[in-house]
Amino acid sequence: MKYIICFLLIASGFLCAQHETFWFLGNYGDVKLLPAQTNQRNEFIFVRLIYNGRIPSYIKNWYTDYPTGDQNLIKIIRRSTNIDIAPEVRAVSIQNTDIFKYPFIYSAEGGQIVFDDSDAKRMREYLDRGGFWMIDDFWGTFEWDNFEKEIKKIFPYREIQNIPLNHPIFHIFYDIEEITQVPNIGYAYTTNPVTWEQEGKEPFVRGIFDDNGNLQVFIAYNTDLMDASEWGDDPKYPGRFSTYAYKIFINVVVYAMSH
Repeated sequence: MKYIICFLLIASGFLCAQHETFWFLGNYGDVKLLPAQTNQRNEFIFVRLIYNGRIPSYIKNWYTDYPTGDQNLIKIIRRSTNIDIAPEVRAVSIQNTDIFKYPFIYSAEGGQIVFDDSDAKRMREYLDRGGFWMIDDFWGTFEWDNFEKEIKKIFPYREIQNIPLNHPIFHIFYDIEEITQVPNIGYAYTTNPVTWEQEGKEPFVRGIFDDNGNLQVFIAYNTDLMDASEWGDDPKYPGRFSTYAYKIFINVVVYAMSH
């Protein structure tokens, strides 16, 4: 019974975290629901990828933690680095040719992504032309299996590999010496909190490398980095998780801009 109660409390916190995104549908039609996106001429724009989700209008989709998590992250990047980052968040669908304007794109809930052949072709072109893709916040074997199946549509012959801690992406701005599991906001409001969801008790940072050994895709699995950004100013949410998440994000952005 105590495990059921714990799960319900965590789920309740997760639902609260998604309150601002309930109007989205979880597919390409969400573009019409976005506020007007102005022309931003900054050196770097933080871009979130809109994809067709596995479960329509589900709480876990491209819009998880959007836009607050992205907005908070932009403020931290501006405060912590000299990157000329645009002040407004941006969300772009896979099929929008504007995607090629951006060297970096972020996705939440990798286990919910569904690609058709044209989506996979577009993502392969984006990555092979030098784009960098970061995926975050999905948990357990079921979501991993869904994600891996969709990734194989993009790169049938490339393997997903664990990224070793001596890789430059962990040291390019901050030194990351160990992988920390970052929980959702439910951790802060649960009597007996746990950092994991589903059966995803061990966090991983994995990636896909091109034929020359260059990292193209950064995968944060069994962890929720963007939730730590969204709730970084909540006094009950432990600062160590937000600090770690911001360091990871900054390292990935700096790496994507310089490689």
